[in-house]
Amino acid sequence: MTFLYPALLAVAALVTAAAVVAYGRLQKRRTAALAAAGFGGPASRLARVRRHLPYALILIALPILLVGLARPQAEVTVPRVSGTVLLAFDVSNSMRADDVSPTRLGAAQAAAKEFVEDQPGTVDVGVLVFGDQALLTQAPTDDHQAALTAIGRLSAGGGTSLGQAILVGLGTITGKPVALPEDGAPAPELGYWPSATIVIFSDGQETGGPDVTAAAELAAAAGVRIQAVGVGTERGATVEVDGFQLGTALDESLLTTVAQTTGGAYLPAGDADTLTDTTKAIDLRLTAKKEPLELTAPFAGAALLLLLLGAVLGTRWHGRIV
Repeated sequence: MTFLYPALLAVAALVTAAAVVAYGRLQKRRTAALAAAGFGGPASRLARVRRHLPYALILIALPILLVGLARPQAEVTVPRVSGTVLLAFDVSNSMRADDVSPTRLGAAQAAAKEFVEDQPGTVDVGVLVFGDQALLTQAPTDDHQAALTAIGRLSAGGGTSLGQAILVGLGTITGKPVALPEDGAPAPELGYWPSATIVIFSDGQETGGPDVTAAAELAAAAGVRIQAVGVGTERGATVEVDGFQLGTALDESLLTTVAQTTGGAYLPAGDADTLTDTTKAIDLRLTAKKEPLELTAPFAGAALLLLLLGAVLGTRWHGRIV
């Protein structure tokens, strides 16, 4: 326990000691006066209790009240949602499919915006886009409007590299470039980042790049959890790429593997409304923070209760407060 005004503790001790001494002297004078008047016989236990208890309660209340004036504080551990969330958007050609209205990418943007708007200021949000390569378009920040602006600028085109998205995401979280180790080489030391989460919005159609499972294992070793949100439907749709009509459908298997490898979850979404509901189920980690809790009110309340009780008993037993 700490005190904002610790000097008042010395004052409390001096005042309490003075009050106890004064009460002792008062009782001696009263005892002497009673003896002089011929009432000096020994009092019963009940009489002694009635004589001293009201004053004892008031004397106990005095230091408690003075300690409360010193503004005592205690540190309490408060759970809260905090940390870093990196939203990774698949912006490949397949995300232009319209099996989710208006398009897969458009639905992902709408759901992600609602997700960002729901986050407290203790959560830093960043935005990453990935196609054939991955690019950080907004560094994690507590300025959620900046993240919303970055989400609104997304456009689709190119292939899909989930592995590259994870590696760039890890690099953003750890503050240094991350690559898969060469064959036989030890995995890079990334530290441990348990309050960081990567949320991937994708239809799961991988077209090449670094090994996705190996990248997810790096994330797991670094304590970074990946939540994967499936965008699209199993029935799929067609998109036009360079004059060709290509069929594309939601592939949940890879997204599920990536999420489960890191201790996260795959969250399926069938249509735009379901996708928005899905983002509300994204599980961010609770961290604990020590915060000061002022105890002035409890001390003052206890002191006032004792004063009130002492006054009531003094009035009832002696016809006066003191």
